[in-house]
Amino acid sequence: MSAYQMSELALHAIDLVTLAMDFDAGASPERTVEELSRYAAEQAPDRSADEHEHAAGWVLENLLNVGSADRGFRAVYGITGVDGHYERRDFDFKLLEEVPGADGGIYLRASNEAVNVLVGALEVDIESAQIAADVRLETLIRRGRLSDAQSAAQAARYRTIQYGEMLRQRLEATSRDVRTVDWLTAMPMFIEEALEHIEARCRAENAILVNITEARDTADTPVRKQQAATLVGIVRDCLRRHEQLQAALQNAGRRFRAEQDRQTFAPQPTRADLDLHAQLLQPALALPVRDAEGVLAAYFTRVAGLSVRPALRLVDLFTLLVTPPVVREVVGSEIEEPELSDAAELPAFPDECYEHLEWLLDLDVEAPRRLSGLLEEARELHPELPLLVVVRVLALAAQEIGPAIRHRAASVLIAVNDDTPLSDPEFAGADLIVARASLCHPASPGEDGERAAMGALTADLTPATPERGAA
Repeated sequence: MSAYQMSELALHAIDLVTLAMDFDAGASPERTVEELSRYAAEQAPDRSADEHEHAAGWVLENLLNVGSADRGFRAVYGITGVDGHYERRDFDFKLLEEVPGADGGIYLRASNEAVNVLVGALEVDIESAQIAADVRLETLIRRGRLSDAQSAAQAARYRTIQYGEMLRQRLEATSRDVRTVDWLTAMPMFIEEALEHIEARCRAENAILVNITEARDTADTPVRKQQAATLVGIVRDCLRRHEQLQAALQNAGRRFRAEQDRQTFAPQPTRADLDLHAQLLQPALALPVRDAEGVLAAYFTRVAGLSVRPALRLVDLFTLLVTPPVVREVVGSEIEEPELSDAAELPAFPDECYEHLEWLLDLDVEAPRRLSGLLEEARELHPELPLLVVVRVLALAAQEIGPAIRHRAASVLIAVNDDTPLSDPEFAGADLIVARASLCHPASPGEDGERAAMGALTADLTPATPERGAA
């Protein structure tokens, strides 16, 4: 990591996230790492692309402060009071934040402190700084200093983004609790000032855009033409962000009224009911009568309260008598048929593994194989094939020969244990002999015929024991 300038990469990361931020969305973490890797490649071109990506991810994680619980930073500073005592204070802040998106994804947003790092000042008056930046930008363009004008235009865009971020944070606080934001005085003044800000900035930036376009068209060198073209793109991006901010400001009052209605008419949290059986009846039955009487009397006194029910009226009694009873279903309501989906079960192994297994176990009667040799050859064909070979060979070792004899099969594939240990890096156990044995069927099959066939089978396997690991 010593080949990289991490502070420069951190500023580039904040710049990428800030420029990718919209009012409702943020920057993609994957896209930010990809773009930041290009800056890392410029600092260390002799390093690999994986190292560039690792350095970019390291910078992004440190800006997010992934290791801390609240993902925030704390700076300690001190001030000297009127009485001359020095007092230390903590300043908590964040640079980049992960926020959920409307599509369910995670996006990055730059905090006000991070934008202030780019602008170069803390706690600036956005409106005054924007006016000063516009005047400075127009003067630089008029004098032909396009490189300095590009820096001024980028600073003006950062302040525009910061203005929109202030509005977004207040709207988010309103969605959580409308009482945390002063919508009676502060927010109407803020919206009015923001609309005046947009009107003034659009007027100034449209005039600046005319001058930049003229400078681009009359540039005599390719470098000046490229600088002027970059300035045109920056100012147009500022105008686009002003349009987004204006739309959000016009919709702010509607969002406040909607959140006010939602939070006002939201159901109150229900309180847990008293469990009369577990909390009153059972403990009262376990007490003596003299103790239970006081408990029950205290409960019923508080339950009954001081309100007296009104006397029953004749009209209420008549209504109860003439109201027909509710007809209830004897067997309950109709049960809907569940919708079952025909989900295809995925095979445990790929299709080519079964083809390789069939080829491996296509043995001749006189050429048995050791399990170790089959595993060694299976690793060369497919990485998942050895496990399938072990499963198949174990099934062969546990099978019965009787069904093959009754069906008068010419041969049968079997696995026999001769107490030879298996030498394999993945599996342990016995190095089984896998062979295809021929069956000799008598004229009349039966129990005696099965014994004769088993004897013939054993006789065929006895001399055909191969060397371990034979291919």
